Amino acid sequence: MNTHNIENIAPQENDNLLEVRNLKKYFPIRASLLRRVTGYVKAVDDISFSIKRGTTMGLVGESGCGKSTVGRTLLRLYPKTSGEVLFSGRDIFKMSKKELREFRPQIQIIFQDPYSSLSPRLPVGEIIGEAVREHNIVPPEEYDDYITRVMKACGLQEYHKERYPHEFSGGQRQRICIARALALNPEFIVCDEPVSALDVSIQAQIINLLKKLQRQFNLTYLFISHDLSVVEHISDTVGVMYLGSMVEYAPTRKVFTKPLHPYTEALFSAIPVPDPDYKMERIVLQGSIPSPANPPAGCKFHTRCRNCMEMCKYTAPSWKEVEPGHFCACHLYNTDAEREEFERRTEEAKAVKEDAGKTLPA
Repeated sequence: MNTHNIENIAPQENDNLLEVRNLKKYFPIRASLLRRVTGYVKAVDDISFSIKRGTTMGLVGESGCGKSTVGRTLLRLYPKTSGEVLFSGRDIFKMSKKELREFRPQIQIIFQDPYSSLSPRLPVGEIIGEAVREHNIVPPEEYDDYITRVMKACGLQEYHKERYPHEFSGGQRQRICIARALALNPEFIVCDEPVSALDVSIQAQIINLLKKLQRQFNLTYLFISHDLSVVEHISDTVGVMYLGSMVEYAPTRKVFTKPLHPYTEALFSAIPVPDPDYKMERIVLQGSIPSPANPPAGCKFHTRCRNCMEMCKYTAPSWKEVEPGHFCACHLYNTDAEREEFERRTEEAKAVKEDAGKTLPA
């Protein structure tokens, strides 16, 4: 992209900008004075997906399911445990420090809380332009005009440069955060619940701004949110996470009109319908989310699933393409051959558990 002309950026070939393969991120649990590792919190547990250039992928799920950890691991703000993150074919985690520093402007993040992510000691012009100067995005003589153009593209005025974050409303602060990310001329932006702290009317303004900037600069987004109506409005594809794992992934229309996974069905049944005569068929999940430090055996969702089968308790379902472009991990969609194989594994797992129970002291 032309870093000197923020108004006109030619569209590029619509291929996969980002590919995530079997990504894992585990946080160690340390105990005792010696700080020994006694276990791991499996925040992200073997997920795979891809995002095409110039599109938006929504990532949804309950609080604590690992959505934000995925976004921060993709940007190398967290080290990975295993897996690959390919950006235009290059593995981000194989880059040297020098390569990563040169690459950093291409991947940015918009945080959930605009106030805590902005320095209260710097004026807005410096907040937006600090990294621009550090990475030499534009020549020094063009710096001031460039910052002004970026601010206007995000709905801010030139006189806002001298003001401080506490002088702005929540919506304006989020525009500042968007301008700070946009100023580095990125290709990919992680939007980590960027509207959850805002009023509904302001949410619509920020979502429309993000969509306008995407069309104008051919941006690619990973949009993390728990607000399904917002995700439906902005996303081209949707991934659904539960307890660190991806349970469903498909184009937005397919996921919202024909959810395959029981967890996705339960999530979408909670979306309010603006019709007083419509009777909602709410699917209420029983129990609470298990601990990611000690997830249940087999399918992680089986403890709360109304369609739970015996094999769900012992063997994890395979991640597969149930229909073109629609991926799901659920035993409900096993073929006959897969069902036989999983039943065999289930019997083996039950036998191992019974043997272990016999050897335990009375």
